[in-house]
Amino acid sequence: MLNRVFYKYKELILYGFFGVLTVIVNIISFKLLLILNTPLLYANTVAFFIAVLFAYYTNTKYVFNDKFTKKNFISFISMRVGTLFIDNIMLYYLVSMSVDELIAKSIINIIIILINYICSKFIIFKKN
Repeated sequence: MLNRVFYKYKELILYGFFGVLTVIVNIISFKLLLILNTPLLYANTVAFFIAVLFAYYTNTKYVFNDKFTKKNFISFISMRVGTLFIDNIMLYYLVSMSVDELIAKSIINIIIILINYICSKFIIFKKN
């Protein structure tokens, strides 16, 4: 029975698993850049792109079992750049309200994961 449930929700489970790993990559990159005295939004943007490259690889290969194509890559990056604006605006706002950077980053990542799943599932990797 557990096998049946896993296969029914395999894509969502794998997306969640690799989503958590992507968040970890994002937060570790962000924290390391802050330790190196990188300005907040610059550190967030660089960490974001590191995480996006990781996410594209894992989503394409393991979650949606799709081919690495220029079209998918450009769509994926374009969609994620859109969420970068949300990420930076929310981070700036929360930190300016004295929320710890890592707590703010964690809250924002939950919202971004939901947006990214919907866009990935129904736009970038949609099955014809």
